[in-house]
Amino acid sequence: MNNQLDGWQGRVLWVDLTEKEVYKEELSEDLCRKYLGQSGINAKILYDNVGPEVDPLDPENYLIFGVGPLGGTLAPCSGRFTVTSKAPLTGLFGDSNCGGHWGPELKYAGYDHIVITGKADQPVYLWINDEQVELRDASKVWGKTTWATEEYLQEKLGNNTIQVASIGPAGENLVNYAAIICNHNRAAGRTGMGAVMGSKNLKAIAVYGSKEIKVAEPKEFLDIAVESQEDIMDDPLYEVANTFGTTAITRLAQELGFLPTKNFQESTFSGADKLSGEKILEKYATKHKGCFNCPVSCSRYYKVDEGEYEGTVGEGPEYETISAMGTKCGNENLPSVLKANTLANQLGLDTISTGSVISWAMELYQRDIITSEDTGGLELEWGNHQELIELVKMIAHRKGFGDLLAKGAFKAAQEIGNSAEEYVVHSKGMEYPAVDVRGTKGMALGFAVASRGGDHLKSLPLYEIAHDVYKEAIQEELGIEVEDEYWTQYETKPRLIAWHEEWHCVVDSLGLCKLEGIALKPLRPKHFAQLVSAATGVEFDEDRLQKIGERIWNLERLFNIREGLSREDDMPPKRMLEETIATGPSAGEGLSSAKFNSMLDEYYSLRGWDLANGIPKKQKLEELNLNWEVKKSASTG
Repeated sequence: MNNQLDGWQGRVLWVDLTEKEVYKEELSEDLCRKYLGQSGINAKILYDNVGPEVDPLDPENYLIFGVGPLGGTLAPCSGRFTVTSKAPLTGLFGDSNCGGHWGPELKYAGYDHIVITGKADQPVYLWINDEQVELRDASKVWGKTTWATEEYLQEKLGNNTIQVASIGPAGENLVNYAAIICNHNRAAGRTGMGAVMGSKNLKAIAVYGSKEIKVAEPKEFLDIAVESQEDIMDDPLYEVANTFGTTAITRLAQELGFLPTKNFQESTFSGADKLSGEKILEKYATKHKGCFNCPVSCSRYYKVDEGEYEGTVGEGPEYETISAMGTKCGNENLPSVLKANTLANQLGLDTISTGSVISWAMELYQRDIITSEDTGGLELEWGNHQELIELVKMIAHRKGFGDLLAKGAFKAAQEIGNSAEEYVVHSKGMEYPAVDVRGTKGMALGFAVASRGGDHLKSLPLYEIAHDVYKEAIQEELGIEVEDEYWTQYETKPRLIAWHEEWHCVVDSLGLCKLEGIALKPLRPKHFAQLVSAATGVEFDEDRLQKIGERIWNLERLFNIREGLSREDDMPPKRMLEETIATGPSAGEGLSSAKFNSMLDEYYSLRGWDLANGIPKKQKLEELNLNWEVKKSASTG
């Protein structure tokens, strides 16, 4: 790699588990200029090497870790990394973005990416100590929790600052939504990256680095980093984010009527106040916590001092977990939600899919589609938090009824039959997160077309629901004039979603956190352009960055098209289209099939995709310098 490109470390670490070989190669300068790094370069490596013939749990699948050019630098909120692979949950493109401190440590060890192939013949862990890279026996930690694994490796390697990313029993047992955990509580979740890691007999990656990260213009970069941090702290939502983190959304979702309750049968929850961010701070929080170089510190440690779940400790939970383990399951017992969150992190489970699949099973139980005979004696009434806790354990260990739920709701429903599939709220096989999109039309589109499946983090258009705070920014960035109750309108949403998707690709590829980086709006495209230009010595203006984001988004789409994706897979699930919201401020809101299809047509047109199947057209691929993929795309129109 050309040494004039600073910011990146310029190296990729390749690990062949089958042959027990490790080698290093230069990171292509062309890749950096076209895809920036982290999730963008990860996606390119995956596309080039993993085709439709590869099952997600085959040794031939790739598992790719990446850190961006701003990762580990003084840029605020620069502690992220991305893990990419073909997803066990969906069989489609999969990646997961994670915070904490592991990503920066990989940069300090001198690497931008790790590409893992093959399968070890026995459990191993990867030990990276700057130039020293070894595969070591992991038999003593196989079967252990992520917490025990991290602590064991730090003690064995003699340094408690070593950063460890590991899987728990869920990953070892190939749960389709198993997560990779670092720093005890930071999860690379959702799509099943932990199951891919488990399929390769790779228990953990331990990293220690002592190298510096060079930036091209140190003084200019420092000035921009300081200005960016000040803009974050001056943002109108900074105090809320700093105080409550994402738990503030619980109250907002209840007030606006998009809080998923009882598997989306309702959209407000009578026990929402008992699950609020205020309640967590009042009764359970012990101190705040932040990821690497974050001025917000939006997370917190918690401890339960009394009652049935006395002794529970952990970090978080995020709003998504509060909804998944709480409102979706009709559960207002906050200590049980904290316990479920701790268990999920220890066992290596994605909390969104775990809570969602349990809530779906509860609805089947409510409708007598399954009975206690099917569940092994579990009584799955709404709000039964004891059974919820038991199911979290059973899923991770694939025991009894948990073995079925470990496949994910969509695949489990296909096995059950008898109308079970009608009650799965998903896109492309991945369960929806904690927004009832019938009242938020932009999010409805974003969830439906997301490359990973039912997903809020590929677009996360908080401009939609916080439009009153960011009216001026929406006008400046997109030229959209917003009105009251903008979230319920179909108009302008395709443009809103496409813009968010592209900038989310940019932020994920730079190595920044989306919460401060583009979801809430203290940092905007000008910040990203200034930061990456000063760091790398390459001029990346806003237009160039947005075009890179569009290139990455189209590449993820091409991967899915090659796997057989069609327009039908970009439609919301049956419940969202056929039922209106039953309760709360958004009662009566629904998704019109005709209006959604019209919105999807407009989105495809904006994207330069074929209207019939959503396949990128030849002209669009050539415009994005993806013309080398034209022959692999089914569209030449």
